[in-house]
Amino acid sequence: MGAKLKVAGLLTLGAVAGALTTIQFQAIARGSQTALPLEEMQQLAAVFGMVKNDYVEPVDEKKLINDAISGMVSGLDPHSQFFDKKSFKEFREGTSGKFVGVGIEIGMEDGLVKVVSPIEGSPAFRAGLKSGDLITKIDDTAVKGLSMDQAVKRMRGDPATKVVLTVFRKSESRSFPVTIVREEIKVQSVRAKVLEPGYAWLRVSQFQDQTVNDFVRKLDEIYKQEPNLKGLVLDLRNDPGGLLEGAVALSAAFLPAGVEVVSTNGQLADSKATYKALPEDYLRRGGQDPLRKLPAALKSVPLVVLVNEGSASASEIVAGALQDHKRAVIMGAQTFGKGSVQTVRPLSPETALKITTARYYTPSGRSIQAKGIVPDIWLDETAEGNVFAALRTREADLEKHLNNGAEEKDEAREKAREEARKKLEEQLAKSKDSIKPLPEFGSAEDFQLAQALNKLRGKPVMVSKSVTERKAEAKTE
Repeated sequence: MGAKLKVAGLLTLGAVAGALTTIQFQAIARGSQTALPLEEMQQLAAVFGMVKNDYVEPVDEKKLINDAISGMVSGLDPHSQFFDKKSFKEFREGTSGKFVGVGIEIGMEDGLVKVVSPIEGSPAFRAGLKSGDLITKIDDTAVKGLSMDQAVKRMRGDPATKVVLTVFRKSESRSFPVTIVREEIKVQSVRAKVLEPGYAWLRVSQFQDQTVNDFVRKLDEIYKQEPNLKGLVLDLRNDPGGLLEGAVALSAAFLPAGVEVVSTNGQLADSKATYKALPEDYLRRGGQDPLRKLPAALKSVPLVVLVNEGSASASEIVAGALQDHKRAVIMGAQTFGKGSVQTVRPLSPETALKITTARYYTPSGRSIQAKGIVPDIWLDETAEGNVFAALRTREADLEKHLNNGAEEKDEAREKAREEARKKLEEQLAKSKDSIKPLPEFGSAEDFQLAQALNKLRGKPVMVSKSVTERKAEAKTE
């Protein structure tokens, strides 16, 4: 049992963020409300009255209403959601790229919070936290046993408040406390570096408000270092998505002006749309086109896009558009398969409804819902093979996911998942040491990045030894 729990914990290393979504923001159309079914509404009112009057202890009326709305929406699909005051605040922080905290990108290792990277200029950065540091306690609470979300919530708080982190630094074999004053942090959703003369790596971890501007800024830095760039790796691994306009803009940076990037189709007239590589299709609030600053050479530079099972939604839009227009070689693993668009409609200043309003389609008309983008070249996670790939959750694994026509149960995938799970449990049962986590993306040990670089340089690529492609599903009528 312990091994099973540990395996489940290991999966968070490559887990997709909870807000898997491609989103649009819309004001609610008050005039378009439909007539309510009278009999069912009377039943709802009757149940509300019974719970309010007959339940064993008093129940808050607002909570009852909020729970009723949540239940109604959660029964639709895995991505529709009612936001109460707290969850709406967290959601807006996620898309804005701003939050109050200490300023670290984290992972999990041996049940502890691992500092992947301190955000430059943040309180954690100024306090001297380093990549690889392990956080063992947050104030007086031991980190062992906490989920990543629980640890994050304890480190976040109000501006100007203090949190004490107990840090274990492996390189120095010592533990020490660090007192950090929380402040507003701006998340860097884009990272980049020159790998070697002529070749660069650019990673987008999420599509937020500032992602396109950060993308342009990082590319500018790359071209200043390497004016004659010979090849670029666009890393979208474990990118859970975000703003639709950001995905259109990023695609437009590499594609000829005016070509189709993605189309959407749903019940509402507004949901039937085609988005092209044009400023009017990716500028949400007007203003100047941030892509105007990019060098013309970017439209033709050899490009590899890295994806994996955690690449979802907006990142799948980018991969699909670049693949359909034959602008890039897609390498890695089959993506998550979230081919739906959510619209966020405010219900009040503090609450909102996130509801699925459309399916999206790649330029060639493919719906990747519950299937994903199949890479042109399959890669394993490491030179030795895959460790966690078969175990990662995908759209097709989620309860109540939208179908893509008549789905068939993928027996081969289920078998691969079960075999991978057993293998990990056996390894954990035999050894007291935990399984070595995968290397950080962009590091010297990043096997998939090394293969992408080989592809750009015209060198041999070590392709996957264990391809497990999900079955193609029947097209929607």
